[in-house]
Amino acid sequence: MTAYPETAAAVLPLRRRGRPSKSPRLRAASPIVYLVALVVIGLMLAPIAYIIIGGFRTNSQITVDPSGLPDPWVFANYLDVLTGEVFWRQVLNSAIVGFATTLGVIVLGLMASFVLARYNFAGRGALYALFAAGLMFPLTVAITPLYIVVRSLGLMNSLGGVILPQIAFALPVTIIILVPFLRAIPEEIQEAAAIDGCSRLGFFWRMVLPLSVPGVVTVGILAFVGSWNSYLLPLFILNDQAAFTLPLGVQAFSSEYSVDTAKVLAFTSLSMIPALIFFSVFERRIVGGLTGAVKG
Repeated sequence: MTAYPETAAAVLPLRRRGRPSKSPRLRAASPIVYLVALVVIGLMLAPIAYIIIGGFRTNSQITVDPSGLPDPWVFANYLDVLTGEVFWRQVLNSAIVGFATTLGVIVLGLMASFVLARYNFAGRGALYALFAAGLMFPLTVAITPLYIVVRSLGLMNSLGGVILPQIAFALPVTIIILVPFLRAIPEEIQEAAAIDGCSRLGFFWRMVLPLSVPGVVTVGILAFVGSWNSYLLPLFILNDQAAFTLPLGVQAFSSEYSVDTAKVLAFTSLSMIPALIFFSVFERRIVGGLTGAVKG
């Protein structure tokens, strides 16, 4: 009975000695890493802070001291933009395009990913490779033939002419992210659902959708933010200012009020705040969804 305390006392130091400890290089490098990270974050946030604070200044303040703080703070620039009709019309257009694109990407991407992940058929690998190859062709390469197709369909100068191409270009990323989620669902669950009389469509609605929520949220956020910030495609498709989205509205507003720099900065900051808030709120969802896709 007296041997156990001695044995435990002899083992504990060995375990403590066996634990890996941080090397002096890692401990010395940690402050440097944090310092570099803070510098990088500062460089990324400095332009955003300059635009937001610049909207609270007057043109004379910006001319005299471009890098100074507002003295006094002027709220008229933001009030003029918020009380105007142009800004809110463009916000509505961007919201319509963003939500319609997100809905189309989720519905079509989830159905295509379900077939590619759960069923064996001839050409499945080639079809998946075709969607993966879509990642190698940016919008700038296909903008000319895309413009011809949209014009032939009669969708020029309409929000539909922006929504449909954005759905098509967002599908490759969506399928690449969702296929591992759906492939990771155990076959036993599908077999048990079939034994209980659940059809394939019922299994899709009752089991696949709830289990793939993290991936669906991830692709939805990416599609919405990408649609909200899209500039090149609306630039080619939309000509009427009544149909402009916010990125086009910023360009048109800056051209119209080119001499009023403070108001242009206020309009620009207000146009980017919704996307910043949306992305900041759902940042963990994006990381969690991408991590699940990699594990799957």
